[in-house]
Amino acid sequence: MNPKRGATRDGFRAAPIGVVHTRETRDAIKEKRASIVSEIEVFPEFEEALDGVEGFSHIFVISHLNQLRPEQIGPLKVKPKALLRYGLKLEELPTVGVFALDSPTRPNPIGLSLVSLVGRKGRTLTVRGLDVFDGTPVLDIKPYESGYRTEAYSVPEWHAALLRKAGRV
Repeated sequence: MNPKRGATRDGFRAAPIGVVHTRETRDAIKEKRASIVSEIEVFPEFEEALDGVEGFSHIFVISHLNQLRPEQIGPLKVKPKALLRYGLKLEELPTVGVFALDSPTRPNPIGLSLVSLVGRKGRTLTVRGLDVFDGTPVLDIKPYESGYRTEAYSVPEWHAALLRKAGRV
């Protein structure tokens, strides 16, 4: 097995297949992530892995959140602070497990983003909606397929109540 990739006795290691480029500021990415246009530069040795990606409307981007603050890696419970932008106050937010949130605070600094694929030029993908910062390493790219879609889903009452209070539902 390639020592740079895959499982090891110490855990899991992965090498990036590319890097994100964006001119947007950190604040802009946090505030208007759905409209942000970014580029993913795929490294030359992985270019042929892009063959056939054209035509997919959306892709999943798996990234290494390498710019997290040290206190963001490891905590298992946090407040859903993203809701603060909708006028909620910190004291109104419950403390919940990070697996119940789309928060960058994680045991492992791995990001998952579903983005619109705007286009491909060589080994560069242009995407819309990528919520990571300039220089973020990309670990993998996967196409969005119809089998991933679900019409019936539910959210916990605490989450629904916060969204209602914030005027998001």
